Formats: sequence, structure tokens, C-alpha cells
Amino acid sequence: MAEPRAKSPEPIKIQSSQTDKPSSRPLPEDSLKPTLAISARQRAVLPWIAGFLKPYKWKVAAAVLCLLIGSLAWLSLGQGVRLMVDEGFVRDNAQRLNEIILLVLGITAVSGTAVFCRFYLMTWLGERVSADIRLTVYNQLLKLSPAFYAKVRTGEVISRFTADSTLLQTVVGSSLSMALRSGVTVLGGLVMMGITSVKMTLLVLLAVPLVLGPVIFFGRKVRVLARESQDRVADLGAYVDETLHEIHTVQAYGHEDKDRSLFNTRVEDVMSAASGRIRYRALLISSVMFLSIAAIAMVTWVGAHDVMAGKMTGGELSAFMFYAVMVAGAVATISEVIGEIQRASGAAERLIELAETQVDIPLAANPVTLPAKVSGELVIEGLNFTYPEQETLVLKQLNMAITAGERVALVGPSGAGKSTLFQLLQRFYVPGVGSIRLEGIDIAKLLPQELRAQFALVPQDSVIFATNVLENVRYGRVDATEQEVIDACIAARAHEFISEFTDGYQTYLGERGVRLSGGQKQRIAIARAILADRPILLLDEATSALDAVSEQKVKQALDVLMAGKTTLIIAHRLSTVINADRIFVFDKGEIVACGRHQELMQTNALYREFASLQLLTEEANTSALNDIV
Repeated sequence: MAEPRAKSPEPIKIQSSQTDKPSSRPLPEDSLKPTLAISARQRAVLPWIAGFLKPYKWKVAAAVLCLLIGSLAWLSLGQGVRLMVDEGFVRDNAQRLNEIILLVLGITAVSGTAVFCRFYLMTWLGERVSADIRLTVYNQLLKLSPAFYAKVRTGEVISRFTADSTLLQTVVGSSLSMALRSGVTVLGGLVMMGITSVKMTLLVLLAVPLVLGPVIFFGRKVRVLARESQDRVADLGAYVDETLHEIHTVQAYGHEDKDRSLFNTRVEDVMSAASGRIRYRALLISSVMFLSIAAIAMVTWVGAHDVMAGKMTGGELSAFMFYAVMVAGAVATISEVIGEIQRASGAAERLIELAETQVDIPLAANPVTLPAKVSGELVIEGLNFTYPEQETLVLKQLNMAITAGERVALVGPSGAGKSTLFQLLQRFYVPGVGSIRLEGIDIAKLLPQELRAQFALVPQDSVIFATNVLENVRYGRVDATEQEVIDACIAARAHEFISEFTDGYQTYLGERGVRLSGGQKQRIAIARAILADRPILLLDEATSALDAVSEQKVKQALDVLMAGKTTLIIAHRLSTVINADRIFVFDKGEIVACGRHQELMQTNALYREFASLQLLTEEANTSALNDIV
């Protein structure tokens, strides 16, 4: 029977930091830390990991049982050593010696089998827990709004998601198992030492505080420095992610030497943080080993004198030494893996921060459901909005009523709030004052997934995923057939250039669509929106990347697409907005005018200036096109 997937522990409601307005500028490195620096540092890591182990409790129990059997089998070998010395060698009894050897071999076989089972189960658990943690974190990342990713570098998030979970996998599957086995060996060894010689065991216990001192002191240092080291690695990963994704700009501006220097600085930061961690870990291991061996040497010296005085047998001393060496080896193992466990604790803290980051879009306690058929009627009343951590109002007392099937255009200078309105309509941000109603229902009362399923978006910067043409278009409706995808591409005037590819619709488009021109990307995005067939269209400069010929073709497709649908168009081209049912003129977050093209040309100076500039631009483009033809 298949194992059930782990459910994540109940999340603790932790207030995440506010996010800033999206920006294309790289954020300062220091501004990234507070966003993820929530109270996970104070969380106990082991209980969190135990939550992922709970669904596999029987495998955990079997692994612990095998661990106990293996450890006890090894401990029983000490008695075999005692019997070999006292009843075999000393008494010169070959028959008894043979029996003892067979017993030792049997114990070894049991121990070897237990080790196999323990290793398999612990390694499987490490892989499974790591996979479940990744699932939990990824599910949480999908819930976080774009505002979160506007503040946090995705490279750092990816580092936490991959490198940190891999480290946890190693610790759960290997290091933790070694620590538990060694812990059992230490406790069992001390018990057997006590049975063999109470006096010598008490002498050994006197050395325990000396050994624990370095473990506690250096262990804390290792954990703090491990966290810092992981943060530096995340910074490095974020920088690599950014420069390689924008390699065209890097090379176009000859920025390679500067980036090489900045990357080298980050590499050295990683080395600096790692050096401190390695130094304290080395001190931990060496001090524990020295103190353990020194204690055993001193106790052995006492025991040798007791044997010479006839107070204990040579077999008992041999057994005691066997247990003492096992205990010393186990303590040394613990001192080695404790560094890995502390390092994993830092990684777990970073993953907890992601897994427990509170979703910044509140859900309605009792969500309302939209009617089966949505017409696309939108009403916006008294809408004010300020981006988190800013004071300036981006939208001021916005009032709009858009009827079902109406085609409206939003024009105005850059930064006037047009794209912000699109984000608020899809509830990627929450307005401070006012409301947005769809079909008469406040969108705050709707589930975000249901709300967003009513909008088809064609952004200014077309998003192309690293897969083939078919799957890129099918992103608009995952259950669409291949023929429906082709029909959408024909409507978007994309089928012609797709057919010219060697592999047609199976052509891999590369990361971020590097194999496509800007106009081709735009038509793929429009085909995706056509396939989605949603009641409201949001067109954000949907024809901005097209040349004159392509623009004409896409406009024909958009006219078909917009028929019967409520459409909001952000555009700077006059030809795109001139036939809109209404045009809203935005300026500094306010609607300063509303009407049709001819009316606004007569009544609004800002629109008249916009139209005049665009008319001159389009005339120049038409003249250039005629010259080419």
C-alpha cells in the first residue's frame, strides 16, 4: 500500500513584513532580509520536522527498532570479548573458544542485518520528508501574492527551497540516524561499563562535564554561523539567477567585469561565513576527541593497576576497554554530526520562515459564489490605494461603473495608476478604502481563485514559459485539446509563424521565450487569452511589441475576442483606444475625464495632448511603412 503524503503541521500565524510597490530595479541586499526574518528563529526545529515524520510513524518505529537491535548487538560483543579472554585464552579451552567465536559471528550477523534495515528506512525517510517539505513550501509560495515577490529576490527563495531542503534530507536520512545510534551506544556502553566496574565507570563519568562543555559552547556557535553561511549562499544564488536571466543586458552593456567582481565578492562572503563555521566545528570535534581519549587513557591506567592487584580479571578489563572505546567513538561521532545537525537547524529555520509566511491577501470567512454565467459588470466605488510601506496615494477616490460587454480604455501618463487598477481588480493587492464589485458582489467576499478565473490577462511584457508552443498556449485552459489550441493561435494570427517552426506546436521556446521575437511572444499571449475565453479581458499594452503589419493582424483577432466581453484596455496608441465605448483619462491616480474620443478631444487638454503626440507618431510609422513597401 502506498504511503500517505505528509501533511504539513498547522501553520503558526506570523505577520509577514509589508511589501513594496513592484519595481524593475534590483533591491538593495539589506532590504531583503527583514521580509523573511520572522519569528521562525524562535521555533523548535525538531517538533516541526517531527510533524512531517508523523504520517510515517510505523517506518520511524521500525527504523528505531532496528537501530536499537543493531546498537545492542554491538554492545553485547563486549561480553564476547570478556568470555574469549577469561574462558578461552586464560583457561586454554579451545572448545569453549570455538563456541564463543560462533556466538560472536551470530551477533555480528544480527547487527549487520539491523544496520541494513536501519540505513534503508532512515534514508527513505530522509528523501520522503525532504519531498514533503518541498511540497509544503511550494504550496505556500503559490499562495503568496506578487507583492511578496516584488520585495524578495526569487534566487534567495529558490536557494531555500532547494539547497536547504536537500541539507535536511541528508540530516534526517543520515546524520540524525548516526546521532541516535551513537546516543544509544553511549548510554548502553555506560551501563555495561557500570556492570563491569562501578569504580572505573564513576571515573569516566567525572570526565563527562568536560566533554559536554565544548559540545554545548561550540555547538551554539556552529548553529549561528551555519545560518549565516546559508544566507550568504542564498545571496550568491540570487545574484547568479539575476545575472544569467538578464545575460543579454549584461553583455550588451559590457558589464561582465563588474559582475565578475561583484560575484567574486559574494563568493568570498560565502567563504568567510563558512570559515568561521568550519573553525568552530573543527574545535568541537578535536576537543571532544582529545578529552574522551584522555579520559579513557587515565581510566585504563587505573584498571591496569586493579588487574595487577587482582581486583578484576583481564577479561573484565578487556570488556571495559571495549565499551570505553565504543563510547569514545560514539561521542566522537556525535561531535562530528552535531555540526551537520546544527547546520540543518539553520536551514530548517529558513524553510519554516517560508512555510509560515502569512498570506497577505485575506480570505473571506464565508465566501460568496458568483453566478454560473458572469456577464462582466464591474463597479468601483471610492477606491483609495497606497502601496505597502509608502505614504503617497497611487489611486484617489476612484469611481467607475463598467457595464457588461462594454469596451473601455484607460489612458494617461506612466505611473498614473492604470496597471495598479488591473492588479486590484484581480485582488493581488487589497485597497485601503473603497470597494470593487463584480456582478454586484464585493470581490473581497470571493475566493481569489474564483475571482481571477473571470479575467483573461494579456500583459505588456508577455510571459513565455520554458516549454513548447502547445503548453504555453494551453496555460490559458489546461484541459484544452490540441485543435482548440490551434484554433486560438489562428485567431491570434500566430499559426502562420508557428507552422514555420521545424517541430510546429511541439517547438521548445526556451527560457522566457528567447527563441521568439517580441511580436511573436505577444501573439502567443493573446492566443492564450483567446483560449481561456473568460468574461473580462484585461489588455495591458497588448499590441505594444508589434510592428505595423502584425498589429493590424492582432487587432482583427482582438476585435473577435472582445465581442460580447467586458474589456479594459491600457494603451498609449491612439489607434487602440479610438474605438472604445468610453475612455477614462488618468492623471496622478485620479480620473480627470471620461468620454468618447471626439468628446475628449474638445474638453480635455491632457487627452488632446496625448492624442496629438500619438497621431504624429502613427503618421510617421505609416510613412515609414509605405517607404518600405
